[in-house]
Amino acid sequence: MPVLDVNPNKLIEKAAEELKKIKEIQPPAWAKFVKTGISKERPPLDQDWWYKRTAAILRRLYTSKKPIGVSKLRTKYGGRKNRGYKPEKYFRGSGSIIRKVLQQLDKIGFSVQTKKGVHKGRIITPKGMSFLDKITKTLK
Repeated sequence: MPVLDVNPNKLIEKAAEELKKIKEIQPPAWAKFVKTGISKERPPLDQDWWYKRTAAILRRLYTSKKPIGVSKLRTKYGGRKNRGYKPEKYFRGSGSIIRKVLQQLDKIGFSVQTKKGVHKGRIITPKGMSFLDKITKTLK
Protein backbone atom coordinates (compact mmCIF):
# COMPACT_ATOMS: atom_id res chain seq x y z
CA MET A 1 0.00 0.00 0.00
CA PRO A 2 1.61 3.28 -1.11
CA VAL A 3 2.24 6.12 1.31
CA LEU A 4 -0.10 8.43 -0.63
CA ASP A 5 -3.08 6.07 -0.08
CA VAL A 6 -2.85 6.29 3.71
CA ASN A 7 -4.35 9.03 5.88
CA PRO A 8 -1.44 11.50 6.34
CA ASN A 9 -2.33 12.31 9.96
CA LYS A 10 -2.28 8.65 10.99
CA LEU A 11 0.96 8.05 9.10
CA ILE A 12 2.68 11.04 10.71
CA GLU A 13 1.49 10.03 14.20
CA LYS A 14 2.77 6.46 13.77
CA ALA A 15 6.04 7.59 12.16
CA ALA A 16 6.61 10.03 15.04
CA GLU A 17 6.24 7.15 17.53
CA GLU A 18 8.80 5.12 15.58
CA LEU A 19 11.19 8.08 15.28
CA LYS A 20 11.18 8.48 19.07
CA LYS A 21 12.88 5.08 19.27
CA ILE A 22 15.83 6.31 17.18
CA LYS A 23 18.35 7.96 19.50
CA GLU A 24 19.81 10.28 16.82
CA ILE A 25 16.45 12.04 16.47
CA GLN A 26 16.32 14.27 19.55
CA PRO A 27 14.90 17.76 19.96
CA PRO A 28 17.54 20.37 20.87
CA ALA A 29 17.45 21.91 24.36
CA TRP A 30 15.89 25.10 23.00
CA ALA A 31 12.96 23.27 21.37
CA LYS A 32 10.80 23.56 24.51
CA PHE A 33 10.76 27.34 24.38
CA VAL A 34 10.74 28.22 20.68
CA LYS A 35 7.84 29.12 18.39
CA THR A 36 7.63 27.26 15.07
CA GLY A 37 7.40 30.48 13.08
CA ILE A 38 6.81 34.23 13.16
CA SER A 39 3.09 33.71 12.60
CA LYS A 40 2.66 31.77 15.85
CA GLU A 41 1.98 33.44 19.18
CA ARG A 42 3.13 30.63 21.48
CA PRO A 43 5.34 27.52 21.39
CA PRO A 44 3.57 24.23 20.56
CA LEU A 45 1.59 22.65 23.41
CA ASP A 46 2.36 19.11 22.27
CA GLN A 47 5.52 17.76 23.92
CA ASP A 48 6.27 15.50 20.91
CA TRP A 49 5.98 18.22 18.26
CA TRP A 50 9.61 17.76 17.18
CA TYR A 51 9.02 14.13 16.21
CA LYS A 52 5.80 14.97 14.41
CA ARG A 53 7.51 17.72 12.42
CA THR A 54 10.33 15.30 11.56
CA ALA A 55 7.81 12.68 10.38
CA ALA A 56 5.92 15.29 8.34
CA ILE A 57 9.11 16.47 6.64
CA LEU A 58 10.10 12.86 5.91
CA ARG A 59 6.68 12.26 4.32
CA ARG A 60 7.07 15.45 2.30
CA LEU A 61 10.44 14.25 0.99
CA TYR A 62 8.80 10.93 0.06
CA THR A 63 6.01 12.58 -1.94
CA SER A 64 8.27 15.10 -3.69
CA LYS A 65 9.51 14.13 -7.15
CA LYS A 66 12.43 16.54 -7.13
CA PRO A 67 14.89 17.74 -4.47
CA ILE A 68 13.30 19.98 -1.86
CA GLY A 69 15.16 22.57 0.20
CA VAL A 70 14.70 24.53 3.39
CA SER A 71 13.11 27.48 1.59
CA LYS A 72 10.26 25.40 0.13
CA LEU A 73 9.67 23.68 3.47
CA ARG A 74 9.58 27.06 5.25
CA THR A 75 6.79 28.06 2.87
CA LYS A 76 4.91 24.82 3.57
CA TYR A 77 5.11 25.21 7.36
CA GLY A 78 4.29 28.93 7.43
CA GLY A 79 0.98 30.56 8.25
CA ARG A 80 -1.06 33.73 8.58
CA LYS A 81 -0.13 36.14 11.35
CA ASN A 82 -2.78 38.03 13.28
CA ARG A 83 -1.54 41.62 13.21
CA GLY A 84 -4.30 43.26 15.24
CA TYR A 85 -6.33 45.78 13.27
CA LYS A 86 -4.10 45.38 10.20
CA PRO A 87 -4.94 42.67 7.65
CA GLU A 88 -3.46 39.24 8.21
CA LYS A 89 -0.28 38.50 6.30
CA TYR A 90 1.47 35.23 5.39
CA PHE A 91 4.82 34.52 7.06
CA ARG A 92 7.13 31.58 6.45
CA GLY A 93 7.95 29.00 9.13
CA SER A 94 11.18 28.69 11.10
CA GLY A 95 14.19 27.75 8.98
CA SER A 96 16.32 26.69 11.93
CA ILE A 97 13.89 23.95 12.99
CA ILE A 98 13.66 22.59 9.45
CA ARG A 99 17.44 22.72 9.01
CA LYS A 100 18.07 20.79 12.24
CA VAL A 101 15.43 18.18 11.32
CA LEU A 102 16.97 17.67 7.88
CA GLN A 103 20.44 17.35 9.41
CA GLN A 104 19.15 14.67 11.78
CA LEU A 105 17.49 12.80 8.89
CA ASP A 106 20.80 12.99 6.97
CA LYS A 107 22.66 11.64 9.99
CA ILE A 108 20.51 8.48 10.22
CA GLY A 109 20.55 7.99 6.43
CA PHE A 110 16.89 8.76 5.65
CA SER A 111 17.72 11.70 3.36
CA VAL A 112 20.65 12.96 1.33
CA GLN A 113 21.62 16.26 -0.30
CA THR A 114 21.55 16.28 -4.08
CA LYS A 115 21.24 18.47 -7.16
CA LYS A 116 19.06 17.68 -10.19
CA GLY A 117 19.38 20.30 -12.89
CA VAL A 118 18.48 23.62 -11.30
CA HIS A 119 16.84 21.99 -8.26
CA LYS A 120 19.06 21.69 -5.21
CA GLY A 121 17.98 20.16 -1.93
CA ARG A 122 17.29 16.88 -0.20
CA ILE A 123 15.72 13.67 -1.42
CA ILE A 124 14.66 10.60 0.52
CA THR A 125 16.94 7.56 0.44
CA PRO A 126 15.80 3.94 -0.04
CA LYS A 127 16.31 3.46 3.72
CA GLY A 128 13.88 6.31 4.44
CA MET A 129 11.40 4.95 1.88
CA SER A 130 11.44 1.49 3.45
CA PHE A 131 10.93 3.07 6.91
CA LEU A 132 7.73 4.80 5.73
CA ASP A 133 6.60 1.77 3.70
CA LYS A 134 6.84 -0.48 6.78
CA ILE A 135 4.73 1.98 8.77
CA THR A 136 2.22 2.17 5.91
CA LYS A 137 1.77 -1.62 5.95
CA THR A 138 0.90 -1.57 9.65
CA LEU A 139 -1.79 1.10 9.10
CA LYS A 140 -3.89 -0.78 6.50
